[in-house]
Amino acid sequence: MRALFDPGLQPERTLLSWRRTCLALGAIGATAARFTAEAAPAVAIVIGLAGVGLAAVSYLAATRRYRSVYRRREGPTGPLGDARALWSLTAAVVVVGAGCGVYVVEGAWTQ
Repeated sequence: MRALFDPGLQPERTLLSWRRTCLALGAIGATAARFTAEAAPAVAIVIGLAGVGLAAVSYLAATRRYRSVYRRREGPTGPLGDARALWSLTAAVVVVGAGCGVYVVEGAWTQ
């Protein structure tokens, strides 16, 4: 029977890359909110809260998945996990992208 997991550090490297991605997206969401605040203050609040909040959810979901994978290395303990990190990170990208679109459109109308 083939081993399910690589004895190396692949799950840990994956976790670290997810964490870097989530931190970068949270920073981008906060920056997008700051620049959008000039054109549309209400949208900036939504972008800031949603972008940073969804990045935090993704961060926590990736950590949960890593722990599940790590426990599974020691023996079968249940399902591997779900795609919460992926879906929340995708939602954060969509929210930040929409906010940037609002900034571009509002900036075009005010000039």
